[in-house]
Amino acid sequence: MLTHWDKLKAAERMQKYIEAHLGDRITMATLARVASYSQWHAARVFREVTGKSPFEYVRLRRLSVAAEELQNTSRKVVDVAFDFVFDSHEGFTRAFARQFGVSPLRFRKIGSTVQLFMPPQLRDQYTRRQRGELTMSENKKPDTVFVQILDRPARKMIIKRAKKATHYFEYCEEVGCDVWDQLTAIPNAIQEPLGMWLPDSLRSPGTSEYVQGVEVTLDFDGEVPEGFEVTTLPACKMMVFQGPPFEDKDFEQAISSLWDVMASYKPETYGFTWADDAGPRFQLKPEGYRGYIEGRPVRAV
Repeated sequence: MLTHWDKLKAAERMQKYIEAHLGDRITMATLARVASYSQWHAARVFREVTGKSPFEYVRLRRLSVAAEELQNTSRKVVDVAFDFVFDSHEGFTRAFARQFGVSPLRFRKIGSTVQLFMPPQLRDQYTRRQRGELTMSENKKPDTVFVQILDRPARKMIIKRAKKATHYFEYCEEVGCDVWDQLTAIPNAIQEPLGMWLPDSLRSPGTSEYVQGVEVTLDFDGEVPEGFEVTTLPACKMMVFQGPPFEDKDFEQAISSLWDVMASYKPETYGFTWADDAGPRFQLKPEGYRGYIEGRPVRAV
């Protein structure tokens, strides 16, 4: 089953291909090959992630880049039209006018300001949100967040490390996106697989902050998949945040909104303080029906 992250990466691959081939014929068959899915599934994933069908997206990008070309050069309108795969001057003019409310010639003459469609850079948006570089006005906080304190016993963790990854996307680029499936197949796990940010005390020299793993009991002596290792986690308290249910297409907003809540949350109000050295901060797989869930270690004060 595809995770939200798998879909995001597939849509991002299609976006990159579209951007590099705006002046070429783009077919759904080609986009499907880029995404590594069937045509139907690739189109569905693209719409789910971007909110637009592949060909609506292509049309908007071509018109937007053509508008920039008209504004910044003295090239003939017909030449710009053919550059962006419009079959005729008339067809380009009609499409341009429908999109921007002004003809190409009028746009160039009066220097009209139009709202161009710029490609959303999904990975960059995720990274900026993780680093807190998006303002609160760009992220709508959820109306309700459920917060609870859980006591986590000492346990073992089967993990696969990367070298430099600080978040999911970097991790996938280093080790691949199939680690979750391998972790799910490990028997006798305490709970589902986790994405984790490790404190320095749990990192080996030259290994990543972000890892994926699954918790098992202290007496676990089962088989460990090749490339994975077992580490021991001390007992700790976790403050777990759970956002409201969300539509699958809104998973990125669900994550960033919960991060906003966590960034401003004051655990001292309830007799705790953050204890990031006590264990890994973790995230569960985003599932719309249950909301996005993330936990951070705390200790009583």
